Amino acid sequence: MAEPKRINLALQGGGAHGAFTWGVLDRLLDTDEIEIAAISGTSAGALNGAAVKAGLAQGGKQAARDNLAWLWEQVGALTDDRLAPWLGAVAPNAVSAMIEASWPFALADSLGRMVSPYASGPFYRNPLERIVARFHYDKVCGDTGPALSICATNVRTGKIRVFQGADITPAAIMASACLPTLFRAVDITDPTTGETEAYWDGGYTGNPALFPLFAPGLPRDIVVVNINPLIRDEVPTTARAIQNRINEISFNASLLRELRAIDFVQRLIDEGRMEQDRMKRVLIHMIADDALMRQLSVATKVVPVPAVLHQLFEAGRAAADGFLAAHLGQVGVNSSVDLRAMFG
Repeated sequence: MAEPKRINLALQGGGAHGAFTWGVLDRLLDTDEIEIAAISGTSAGALNGAAVKAGLAQGGKQAARDNLAWLWEQVGALTDDRLAPWLGAVAPNAVSAMIEASWPFALADSLGRMVSPYASGPFYRNPLERIVARFHYDKVCGDTGPALSICATNVRTGKIRVFQGADITPAAIMASACLPTLFRAVDITDPTTGETEAYWDGGYTGNPALFPLFAPGLPRDIVVVNINPLIRDEVPTTARAIQNRINEISFNASLLRELRAIDFVQRLIDEGRMEQDRMKRVLIHMIADDALMRQLSVATKVVPVPAVLHQLFEAGRAAADGFLAAHLGQVGVNSSVDLRAMFG
């Protein structure tokens, strides 16, 4: 039997749409042809990455799949699942439209723009806390399994912070997923300096960060699991559609900057203006379903309807299956994403 192909995973954030990544990971863990060497994750990608890392370190691929299933069962429990029996028969885009048209969502959306999460006083609690507190951090932070990097944004400086090893705590994961209009900034004290900094969602500065995956010893292949559509053909005209597209562009900007930098370095190498051994020639792959994601909106990102989570899971598995069928042979050989065409 051939040796598995080693890859690095770059897992985007996107709220409850991270269930698509759950499906992708479940399929990649369901094959012996792939070995996950490292993971860089932001927001929902950070939760998915921690679940995979702990599972692989503790009991192998099946344990990682079980961890992911538990995680998204918990995420689905954050909302009222009494609607699930009939929503399960409805297409995700229709569910998204129904949620957006509902008065509770409209009220919550309006309040989120006018009322600070700090207004709740002593009654505030981050809803992710009960989930991330149950991760096995001896495994998440250990040396066994893939290297794990989690991204968050320093509120004061606007710079990215990458948490690795023992720095990955429940607070770090909550910081990576901290949308500032919904949650209070997460305070984290640096054990070395003793200084405390506040952090917001990592999607603003690295969604996800690719540079931790350039480390020596890691494979050249980076598989980006993209859950924010890069392109929308139609110009948004309604207030909510405009806000949704602003969100997508903001959360794709850092990824596109890093991909452009990779393309620039590769051009320098190809033109002989940089020595081959000066920089690693990174191979980029992408697993996405933009056609599906373009039908959804911020409504299904912030309202984790269990039926939609499972529909996204199945879409993720199908997308990963398509990637393996079409591009597995390119892993370790060449990129399956044409960066020059992307930025041409």
